[in-house]
Amino acid sequence: MIKNIIFDLGGVVIDLQRRMAVDALDRLGIKDASSLLGEYEQKGPFLMLETGEISASELFDILLPHCSPGTTCNDIQEAFEEFLREIPVERLRMITKLREKGYKLFVLSNTNPIMYNHWIDNAFRQEGKSINDYFHGIVLSYQERMCKPNPDLFQKVVDRYDLNPEETIMLDDSEANVQAARSIGLEARRITSDGNDSFMNVCTELLNAKS
Repeated sequence: MIKNIIFDLGGVVIDLQRRMAVDALDRLGIKDASSLLGEYEQKGPFLMLETGEISASELFDILLPHCSPGTTCNDIQEAFEEFLREIPVERLRMITKLREKGYKLFVLSNTNPIMYNHWIDNAFRQEGKSINDYFHGIVLSYQERMCKPNPDLFQKVVDRYDLNPEETIMLDDSEANVQAARSIGLEARRITSDGNDSFMNVCTELLNAKS
């Protein structure tokens, strides 16, 4: 019996548009953005930001010398945040239903302070709530100084919130992350953009399974 649900953010709760971010950064003069920004894992300074090795201001200091004259930190932030498309409101309402049904809900996400403290924070306020109103606990890569698919990051969620892995399912869009979750005993399901494994279908299954 599943009692706890751990959600990835990007690609699960949040729709992504990587190509838009790559193109926007390219227009600023960052020509290697395509190799640095991945669907599931970042590289270079973007990975360092996600693992907490550098701060947002340090990222800007690294990138600005590669940008066109006149580019500002705000320009870089706006281009970077093009990666995030939207959180459909029906997903927020589904999360609320799952919580009301008695599930304990958590977030485990590879993310960074730029996106989390601005775009993500704002997107979760569509229904007049904050992200903390939806979840019982949140674990973020940049705060823990490690990224998925490192199994130690999954273990942190289990240990911090005293979860029984056999009663806990991870919803993630990356197969590597699904396998890492299973390696520490969690149930796991790969979420796809549509079909039986879409966010809404899987959450509806979980909602109906709860007595």
